[in-house]
Amino acid sequence: MKFKLDENLPIELAADLRALGHDADTVPEEGLSGAPDPSVVEAAFAVNRILLTLDKGIANLQRYPITQGAGIVLFRPESSGRSAVIPFVCERLQSVLQMNLTGRLTVVGPSRIRFR
Repeated sequence: MKFKLDENLPIELAADLRALGHDADTVPEEGLSGAPDPSVVEAAFAVNRILLTLDKGIANLQRYPITQGAGIVLFRPESSGRSAVIPFVCERLQSVLQMNLTGRLTVVGPSRIRFR
């Protein structure tokens, strides 16, 4: 699968995805650090990348409708900060990668994964 990691996720996660055989790039690698949400979403969707983020604002489907071939995965850990986010995402990554993520918003919480 093709992914774009938002700047609010640790960049190491891109390396983890690449090690699993996925095509992953990051907002900083694309020169989009500090870019407004619409620019980040547009950059991901333009090349059919699934956007991985912690940003609840990006999960607004009326503002950012999901297009065919793209999707958004919103991780919702109980705590913020690298020491909480990295294990939260890593513990759930294999389950998330087994799902059909294209064309939908996937919300990954502490105890469940849901789709919108």
